[in-house]
Amino acid sequence: MIKRIAALAALVPAMLGTTVGAAAAHPAAHATTSVVTLTYDASGAGQWAGAIKQAVQNWNDAVHNVRLEPASSPGSADFVYEATSGWPQTTLGPIFPGGNGDVQLGQQAVDEGYDTTRITAHETGHILGLPDDYSGPCSELMSGHGPGTSCTNAKPNAAEAAQVDKNYAAGAPAVRPQHHQVVIDIWSGRTHTNPR
Repeated sequence: MIKRIAALAALVPAMLGTTVGAAAAHPAAHATTSVVTLTYDASGAGQWAGAIKQAVQNWNDAVHNVRLEPASSPGSADFVYEATSGWPQTTLGPIFPGGNGDVQLGQQAVDEGYDTTRITAHETGHILGLPDDYSGPCSELMSGHGPGTSCTNAKPNAAEAAQVDKNYAAGAPAVRPQHHQVVIDIWSGRTHTNPR
């Protein structure tokens, strides 16, 4: 009888595709049955191409319910990255397929000494529905310019990744919002008085 119970105890995890005593690398509690794929167009981003590639990879490595992919054609993208001369600004999401998000990667933040990959990953966080938290530590991506120019962390922390997974846990909604807020990130101590 004990041998049968032991055999059953070993068989159940095998049937469920799990192993006894091994922890999963990523919690699957927030995973949906279908991942939301968002496409982006970086054709107007110029010198930001490397930073975009790394920022996208950082987000794709951190989250489970949404995946960022280059668009097959520029006109089909859910959001666009573009290089600008001003301050970074982004459509605040979460953006869904068929959306019209805009990430303006502003040169003024780079001129102030901020890291291009951190700027890009931070602005992508807005597309995924995360607000700013300038009082946060460097380990918090959405703290943006708050920790200063020495902070180059371009990876979301566990709480930020969990919030994005929550934003996309239900998949793509049937009805999408028509109006989105634009977040203007001024990566310095100055006050911005001239919105676009």
